[in-house]
Amino acid sequence: MFEPIAKTIILKDEVATEAIGERLSALVKSPLVVFLEGDLGVGKTTLVRGFLRGLGYQGNVKSPTYTLVEIYPFAEWVVYHFDLYRIAHPEELEFIGIREYFEEKTIALVEWPQQGTGFLPDADLKLGLKVVGEERALTLEFLTERSYTLCNQILGLSQHEF
Repeated sequence: MFEPIAKTIILKDEVATEAIGERLSALVKSPLVVFLEGDLGVGKTTLVRGFLRGLGYQGNVKSPTYTLVEIYPFAEWVVYHFDLYRIAHPEELEFIGIREYFEEKTIALVEWPQQGTGFLPDADLKLGLKVVGEERALTLEFLTERSYTLCNQILGLSQHEF
């Protein structure tokens, strides 16, 4: 059985936050479910922007706070960026057909996953951001076998890369 592994990386600024997102995108394969946790304004959408830039997306990347989900189609898969901050009850996700988004050729990036407890699949990777002085601490938790290869590649990174 796979034992979860965690690693914390200090990110100096917004550029570093976007850079780790870009680096992660080069390593992941679908299907993958990623939970993004942290307070408002901590950089979750910035990390997603870097992730999408790393896949080659050049358009505007905004938080789907009011739309709940932004869809980014790519040749090999579709990336869904969810923001569940405004969900009052997890049951609301049934009305948007949440289960249909989690298919074989998808990568789901979910902000505020606790708002969807009981209606979201388990995460493969959990990214927790928090403010530490002027910097951000990013804790990466590798939770499944699927994320094991990603874990090995990330754990080999040195701090100065971000």
